[in-house]
Amino acid sequence: MEIEIGRGKTARRGYGFDDVTIVPSRRTRDPRDVDITWEFSFSSKTFSFDLPVLASAMDGVVDPAFAIAMGKLGGLAVMNLEGIQTRYEDADVRLDEIASFSAEEATGKMQEIYKEPVKPELITERVKEIKAGGVLAAASLTPQNVERYAQYALDGGLDVLIVQGTVISAEHKSSYDEPLDLNAFVRDVSVPVILGGCCSYQGALHLMRTGAVGVLVGVGPGHACTSRRVLGIGVPQATAIADAAAARMRHLDETGQYSHVIADGGMRTGGDLAKAIVCGADGVMIGSPLASAEEAPGRGYHWGMATFHPELPRGTRVRAGRKGSLEDILLGPAHENDGTLNLVGGLKTSMATCGYENLKTFQKAEVMVAPSVQSEGKALQRDQRVGMGT
Repeated sequence: MEIEIGRGKTARRGYGFDDVTIVPSRRTRDPRDVDITWEFSFSSKTFSFDLPVLASAMDGVVDPAFAIAMGKLGGLAVMNLEGIQTRYEDADVRLDEIASFSAEEATGKMQEIYKEPVKPELITERVKEIKAGGVLAAASLTPQNVERYAQYALDGGLDVLIVQGTVISAEHKSSYDEPLDLNAFVRDVSVPVILGGCCSYQGALHLMRTGAVGVLVGVGPGHACTSRRVLGIGVPQATAIADAAAARMRHLDETGQYSHVIADGGMRTGGDLAKAIVCGADGVMIGSPLASAEEAPGRGYHWGMATFHPELPRGTRVRAGRKGSLEDILLGPAHENDGTLNLVGGLKTSMATCGYENLKTFQKAEVMVAPSVQSEGKALQRDQRVGMGT
């Protein structure tokens, strides 16, 4: 339903995760019987994962060691091929510096650190390090640099390529540079490609039509992202995912090809992961929850890929803290009651409580618009800043 903003402008209402809740059905299920495996196919090969979780391509989250740990737990970590790991041979020195900056000086000093050029040979080396750990190697490049650097990643044995920016489109226009032809690139590259971000029906549909195996849905919801304030753009995640899911069904009807919807950002708890799936996501990409893992390279800090932009930073360094091991965060056991540990356990228990056996059926669960569920009956928790009051 459209709302009149003024006589000359109407708008749709958008909903975030806190605006909606999942309605249990008539059936419940044993959580041990719930299947959360995720897979996609490319060129007669099937890529299978025990967990439908990707780690965001952010320097405070993923380095080769973290990617190996994530892969061995059943997920997929995406490394930023234009970040610290490919600008510096000894990345740990720079990561120590970033963690030492005060809040006031962090952005400016990070801009200086990221002035160091990307070194193509380090791209190949880092991908090889991940492959040497016996897991799939996934990595991210921006549209403006993917043709320049992709082959170096492929030479290292890259398995999955993510072409990622704040917003990308299959119809980029420029009177200054030759735009990347996403349709041709996705068609010709030898590995599966995931594209993002997007946050609308048309945007998702056009990216799916390139032949991408998946699209990242989310513009501005990340905990370290400031795009919504700096640029004034974005769509609340529940609505953005549902719109992309509708685009997925149209694309499937048109082509017979299933392009996966991956919710990217705005998720902090197991309940958020569950809501993302119910709204239509096939998998989720998370950053800040994983930045708080002991294995994360950010020393308890988290920042986005646009934090250090030389002209218009669109992110900030935030403190994620250290909550526990990566296994604690993903698989538990939890020693907190706020849903930020054992994320996968929260997802599985939500599915079981609502009676669904796998991710695809869980997408059919009923959703209700109910912002009051965040505060109803929670006065003591809110006053004492515990549980849902934190």
